[in-house]
Amino acid sequence: MMAALLIRRDKKSTAAHLKADLNRTDNSSGVRQLQELLDCVLNPEKTAADTEALDWCKCLIAGGEGFEEFCKTFRSYDNATLCGLVWTANFVAYRCRTCGISPCMSLCAECFNNGDHTGHDFNMFRSQAGGACDCGDSNVMRETGFCRRHRLRTGENVPSVPRDLLLMPEMVLPRFIICIIQYLRDGYTEPDTSTERDLQKVLQQLEPQISFLEELTKMGGAMRTVLTKILTNQQTFKDLSMGQEENVYAKKNYENYLSALKNSGLVSVEEKAQTGAAEPTQGAETGALVLQGAAAPASPDESNKEEDQDGEQSIGQRKRVKLSSTTKDPSIMDSLKHKCFLEELLFWTIKYEFPQKMVTFLLNMLPDQDYKITFTKTFVQHYAFIMKTLMKSHESDTMSNRIVHISVQLFSNEDLARHVTEECQLLDIMVTVLLYMMESCLIKSELQDEENSRHVVVNCSEALLKNNTYWPLVSDFINILSHQSVAKKFLEDHSLLMLWMSFVSFFQGMNLNKRELSEHVEFESQTYYAAFAAELEACAQPMWGLLTHCKVKETQEYTKTVVRYCLETLQIWFDAIGFVDELAPNQVTFHLPLHRYYAMFLSKAVKCQGLDLESLLPDQEMLMRIMVHPLQIQASLSEIHSNMWVRNGLQIKGQAMTYVQSHFCNSMIDPDIFLLQVCASRLDPDYFISSVFERFKVVDLLTMASVHQNTVLDGEQERPMLEGALTFLVILSSLRIHLGMSDDEILRAEMVSQLCMNDRTHSSLLDLIPENPNPKSGIVPGSCSFEEMLSAVADFKAPVFELGGSMQQGMYTPKAEVWEKEFDPIMVILRTVYRRDVQSAMDRYSAFLKQSGMHTTGNPWPPYKERTPLHLCYKGLDRLLHCKTLHIVIFTLLYKIWLDHSNMSEHVLCMVLYLIELGLDNQVQEDKEDEEPCIEEHCHDSWFPGTNLLSNLHHVINYVRVRVPETAPEVKREREPPASTSAEASNFGQNVREAQVFSLVAERRRKFQEIINRSSTEASQVVRPKSSSTRWVPPGTPPQLVTEILEIHESMLSLLIKLHQKLSAKQNSLSATWLEDMDANPNRHVHGDGITAIERILTKAARRSHQSKRSIQEICGKVFPPVAPKKNSPTAKKTMDKEERRQRARERQQKLLAEFASRQKSFMETAMDVESPDAEAAMDLGASEVKESEVLYDCVICGQSGPSTEDRPTGLVVLLQASSVLGHRCKSDEAKKLPTTDEERIYPADTCGAAHDVRLALMQSFFKDSSCLQSVSIGWDGGVYVQTCGHTLHIDCHKSYMESLRNDQVMQGFSVDKGEFTCPLCRQFANSVLPCRPGRSTEVVSWHMPSNKNTSVLVKEVEDLQEQLGLFPTESNLSKEMELVIKDIKNTTQRKYMDYGKNPGSPDNDFLFMYSVARTNLELELVHRGGNLCSGGASGAAKRSCLNQLFHVLAMHMRLYSIDSAYNPWTRLTQVAPSRDDCLDDERPEVPMLFRDCPSLLIIFVLTMPQPLCKEHFICLVKMLYNLQYTQALAALSAKFSPEERQAWSTSGALKKNAFNAEKSYEALLSHVITELSKVKTVYDVNTEEPSMLSTSVWSPQSIEYSLQQFCLPYLRLSCLLQHHLYGDNLSGCPEEEEFSGLAGCLGLLAPAPQPSNPMYSASCLDWTVSAFNLMTQWCSEVTGLSDTHAEKSMTLLVQDLQWASPHLLHLPDNYNTIFQYYHKKACTACKKVPKDPALCLVCGTFVCLKGLCCKQQGICECVWHSQHCGAATGIFLLINASVIIIIRGHRFCLWGSVYLDAHGEEDRDLRRGKPLFLCVERYKVLEQQWVSHTFDHINKRWGPHYNGL
Repeated sequence: MMAALLIRRDKKSTAAHLKADLNRTDNSSGVRQLQELLDCVLNPEKTAADTEALDWCKCLIAGGEGFEEFCKTFRSYDNATLCGLVWTANFVAYRCRTCGISPCMSLCAECFNNGDHTGHDFNMFRSQAGGACDCGDSNVMRETGFCRRHRLRTGENVPSVPRDLLLMPEMVLPRFIICIIQYLRDGYTEPDTSTERDLQKVLQQLEPQISFLEELTKMGGAMRTVLTKILTNQQTFKDLSMGQEENVYAKKNYENYLSALKNSGLVSVEEKAQTGAAEPTQGAETGALVLQGAAAPASPDESNKEEDQDGEQSIGQRKRVKLSSTTKDPSIMDSLKHKCFLEELLFWTIKYEFPQKMVTFLLNMLPDQDYKITFTKTFVQHYAFIMKTLMKSHESDTMSNRIVHISVQLFSNEDLARHVTEECQLLDIMVTVLLYMMESCLIKSELQDEENSRHVVVNCSEALLKNNTYWPLVSDFINILSHQSVAKKFLEDHSLLMLWMSFVSFFQGMNLNKRELSEHVEFESQTYYAAFAAELEACAQPMWGLLTHCKVKETQEYTKTVVRYCLETLQIWFDAIGFVDELAPNQVTFHLPLHRYYAMFLSKAVKCQGLDLESLLPDQEMLMRIMVHPLQIQASLSEIHSNMWVRNGLQIKGQAMTYVQSHFCNSMIDPDIFLLQVCASRLDPDYFISSVFERFKVVDLLTMASVHQNTVLDGEQERPMLEGALTFLVILSSLRIHLGMSDDEILRAEMVSQLCMNDRTHSSLLDLIPENPNPKSGIVPGSCSFEEMLSAVADFKAPVFELGGSMQQGMYTPKAEVWEKEFDPIMVILRTVYRRDVQSAMDRYSAFLKQSGMHTTGNPWPPYKERTPLHLCYKGLDRLLHCKTLHIVIFTLLYKIWLDHSNMSEHVLCMVLYLIELGLDNQVQEDKEDEEPCIEEHCHDSWFPGTNLLSNLHHVINYVRVRVPETAPEVKREREPPASTSAEASNFGQNVREAQVFSLVAERRRKFQEIINRSSTEASQVVRPKSSSTRWVPPGTPPQLVTEILEIHESMLSLLIKLHQKLSAKQNSLSATWLEDMDANPNRHVHGDGITAIERILTKAARRSHQSKRSIQEICGKVFPPVAPKKNSPTAKKTMDKEERRQRARERQQKLLAEFASRQKSFMETAMDVESPDAEAAMDLGASEVKESEVLYDCVICGQSGPSTEDRPTGLVVLLQASSVLGHRCKSDEAKKLPTTDEERIYPADTCGAAHDVRLALMQSFFKDSSCLQSVSIGWDGGVYVQTCGHTLHIDCHKSYMESLRNDQVMQGFSVDKGEFTCPLCRQFANSVLPCRPGRSTEVVSWHMPSNKNTSVLVKEVEDLQEQLGLFPTESNLSKEMELVIKDIKNTTQRKYMDYGKNPGSPDNDFLFMYSVARTNLELELVHRGGNLCSGGASGAAKRSCLNQLFHVLAMHMRLYSIDSAYNPWTRLTQVAPSRDDCLDDERPEVPMLFRDCPSLLIIFVLTMPQPLCKEHFICLVKMLYNLQYTQALAALSAKFSPEERQAWSTSGALKKNAFNAEKSYEALLSHVITELSKVKTVYDVNTEEPSMLSTSVWSPQSIEYSLQQFCLPYLRLSCLLQHHLYGDNLSGCPEEEEFSGLAGCLGLLAPAPQPSNPMYSASCLDWTVSAFNLMTQWCSEVTGLSDTHAEKSMTLLVQDLQWASPHLLHLPDNYNTIFQYYHKKACTACKKVPKDPALCLVCGTFVCLKGLCCKQQGICECVWHSQHCGAATGIFLLINASVIIIIRGHRFCLWGSVYLDAHGEEDRDLRRGKPLFLCVERYKVLEQQWVSHTFDHINKRWGPHYNGL
């Protein structure tokens, strides 16, 4: 009742009153009242959307004062020493590796910027899953990296919170929280009955309440303490959670909660006691996996629905593996009891799949230590349940991110991790949950013995693996294993290790590939990526994590344990798959994590822990088994590259590439090869070698016979497989990565091999160098050793910039000495993903040799590199090079190569020689070298006397017995002994006896049997009859094999010498004495080709053994031609001929190709020679040579040359584009700065475009519209610029060309419908054709004839010409085309840039637009020439100019308008007219001459007079207009004077008026102007209000002259340029100071002065035809005649400024971070939101939303919209979040690249690396240059349509 009364009262006073009550000593009534009020207010039966309750809570907590004030007061007691700011995905944060202790450390921008990280290894990153700031937490980062606020620990000295502030929150908040929990209980429905949406709805309604909790956490440490107390208090929870007895709602609510628990398969502890007794069987059976729900239904009626569905859709029958109850305490997994609010809150957070707000609230509380510990325990307690929910979730991605967001904050802290590992069995939980997770998707393994296999593997096509659903769990596991204390616990716990090994074995042999033999596989599964990712993340990374803690002697025991369990698990695996010693054919799996665990722990044990290898190895039989699968992978790689797996599709190649790819290689191929090296060093070498050749399927090839049968390979696969086998042996015997190289040497070798393949950027190098994948390993890329090593082996090539070139990045390239001494082709072969990279490395190597002159002829061979000595444990590996089997193979191959047998190649020889050389360099110690020649009799049984390569080299082999098909050439036809001496005959029988038979397979079988019989008594089961499996006879049975004996009489040395002769193609290439010469020069042989390699080997052999030396000299002493062995036959001859024929054909082909290339080159040269001067003359109609003929044009489509005619006009290929570059010019030459703070701004009002707009608008407000439109030019913004590549074509050819483009479906980024095309010759982008006027050059003569007519005569002639009416041209193809071009020009720019008149569409408007096009093009050319004409005619811009043709087209169009003679400005320019009173009142006056723009008038006159215009008339125009320009200059100058100065100049000049040259004296003219303009008071009085800025400086005659010249210069420049284009006059260069006189001379305003020493006066160029003073008076009176009201405006019109600096893009700050920090969080001005993709216009600095729908106008997104308004459809935007620039040009766009590069000269697109970026000034200049010169279309190649969506 009481409560009902309270509710009606005012909230604030009630709160204050209650607070007072509670503060009394006896507060029971207060408590009762408050509880009743809360019962009423916080009634969960009301809807959550009702915010009344929230308002009440705020008021009650604040206890009567305003909530804001309360927050402030509370904040002042903030005692936090940690930052703890929580962020969600996509937030930009920082990570500093120098300061971080944990690799997951991160800082918010504020803490980062307030700390000192100069010179640290830091980067900015965009958070993937969300995170929190670690500033202030010394467990995660070093204190030196803390920001100022957290370093000083200001929180510690804050006084504690007064009791009365805490009172209300402590009473109210528990009720508030239980209220939230009750809403959550109520709203929850099981996912199968509800949709996701229902849960979302509940959460949306609770949004304000949860946000309120979040707000509280942000009040600082004090409030967090209060909340922690409430959340962890078990008593409060007990009291509130169940609800009071009589409250029916609360009871029901609590039951809801219990049933949710039950449905989750989690039994609350009380229930567990009962069910446990009731169903004991169930608990016992599933043991550890009474994990959640699916494994053990909590109640019998909830049957296991999910699992049955799973079973049906699985591939093959799923098999659940039940593990015995190995976990310490099964109840951890399946019981949950919630004892406090925090636990239940977390439970609901999980049930609702981690809503972002809840996650943020839970994380915001973490800075509170007590909370952190309790929360971590709670999290661990719910861990199994979390993962269970994750597996079922539909949104597993989002959920994974949120889980990791929380777990990374908890487990990165070592103390905390250790604490929960000890107290809550975290490791047991994780491993068990991982096992549980994987068991949901196991299938029977098909490896080896498919029927009887007992092994199960994960199924990679399951969603769990495909979508990486396991990663949150695995990443947590890796995270906690990075803590030493936790890892040791793991390694000490044997039952856990055993569990872990069984987990790893789930991945052993997964994703099995079976070779398709008949037809191509229909469906290429892409599961392989899931498999590789799973092995890397779930097996390899935890392995690396464990390995980092096994680095010292003290940890030997751990390693021994792991190795023991690996071997046990491997044995179990071999038994399970039924593997004895023979592999099932045509199968391969790339996944052998057990082998790799074993290998890596072996490697660590020997390298770091000083353990003896022997003690860790199993018996020989086990070693033989272990070796089989890794060897199979190596052979399969070769098979895949030999196209034997081609029917399995591309994915199998993908697997082979991923296996060696840089991120995987050190967890995949490296351990595999190391394991094979270990096996090779411990097993019998003959056995090992034969296994290799057998595995690579090339045994049949290793016969001396020239013909053989291969039952397993096709002919074309034999060579690559043999090359593969030999290369593998070379890698195996020479790779030292785990056999004794130090970490630094490994890093160096990796770096060299990557740099040798290609020059690399710093980031790609970091990416390509395999690092130890565990981030804590110490070789973190970016550590000092990386940088030091890089500078030791490579040179930095700074980025180069050509204007039209591609944007290069900073590259590292190997130093010369690296090529010379360290280039290691074997390492390159091991590390290449693509075969072409090996070739690339070799090409670069040979280029280096040629350049340095070390080897200039032919192609060099891969150099041989000395190796690091082997670690003692692995010495046995050298025995591989010293075994008879290998020597027999080498001998056979040398022999076959010498005789050119099929399928031998240079690569085979290269590898054979490499093996010989490795053998010579790595001698085996035991054998004492036997200098005595061996006695032949002892070696009947085998080929060679011993195993030492050195002594076997010179052993001569006489006869060999071979098995060949009957048809082979070796088979003797007549069985009679060869006619020979008797001695030979008697020997024959013996020879037959000692001929060697060689069969690898038999050899290997024998060895295997021996070992098996030695090692086991039950050998019977092993020795199965093998014959059937190995020798399978194909259906079309081949001819029988017969045995033949070949006579050889060679040793390896003699074969080498013969090969040397063969390679050098001359007999006795080695003289008998060459060895002596060799000793003189030992270094000769490092680089070179095969000849050098053989010489190097022979020298080494001779140096190491006298016997060899003797043999070599003996063999060289005999002179002999290469003789094929006897019994040679026509077929061998044929193969020789075939080779030769092939060679010749190749040569012919080369010759043809070369000839073709040279033709093509000469064609291109002639075609592209537009730049040459003769073509230039043809282009320019005003060529100064007098030619009688017409100008000829070449059509680049039909190739004909001819004149342009009316009927068949020729045109120039042009690109028309709208441009606002001129409009963006400013007064100052300084570029405007891009604002990076709120104070800085950019004011657009001072740009050229804005100034001209203001001027025109001002005129239009006073004067007649038609007159205004002829007094200025437009086109500063949105003017049309015309440029050409200089090529011409017939217009009809062009039409058919366009037609063909239209029909061609493959479009390359331009739109034919809009008339776009590329020039058929130079492929430059274009969109129109400008017709060339048919012209006879004879007219040129009449134009140039100088005449001595008087100026006044010329003036009259000009007037008469203007009176002539424009003749309408006859309808012809030419005139039609000209009209079409005019239409194109009009369509190029937007409507608003053409309509400036009062009545749109009037001819005046059109007239203005047309002559402005001419003006725009002239002005732009000036800009391209640097703003002046000092450089003369040598500018590239002029070469390809089409202004001449453009003028003709415009003139033809403008002749249609005749100027009404009454208003013709010419008369007002040249005659003193009688005063007219025809200005009627209704009509506005004409624009006064002094306000008109002289260049515009000049262009109007030129375009409206009949063409072609005589040069003298043109000069006349220029002179008359110069008079006006000069007068304007005087008027403008006089306005700048102070009144006193005006007075002074006026009087001093008046005295000179009567001098004879008064009309050319500036003083007289100036004084006249001042006097005339002073007639009306108002003109000059305007300035008097503002104090004149200039009055401080006194005007001297020099400064006056200078300012007059500056005023007139723009006009002179334009006139001069126009003259150059119309008449082809050369522009003569001059120094800048003399520009004025140079131009005046060029235009004929000045007679060339004989003595240029005296200063030049601009007045001397004047040429008056009538009295200067009268004319000036008339012009001034037009101004003074205006009514007084306009006076101030007339002043602004008088003082016009004609000087504009060249256009610039904005000035950007040096460091990109300045831009990024200000703009990436800035809200858009239009939509007030922070854009997802913010962008900046680099021309005007406007901030826009890229692709943002929020700012779309009329279906056009903001960037495109802005580009139309700011740049007339050209926009240059910097994308803030990507650091790249995009260009929008019309309807297309392209990515231009970045102008910000990092310290290594590299772009960082999308800021992925987050390293500091700095402005690259050269690149920015290139960008600006392309903008100003309008060449974006030509230079950038990759354009695409943007569909208005940017």
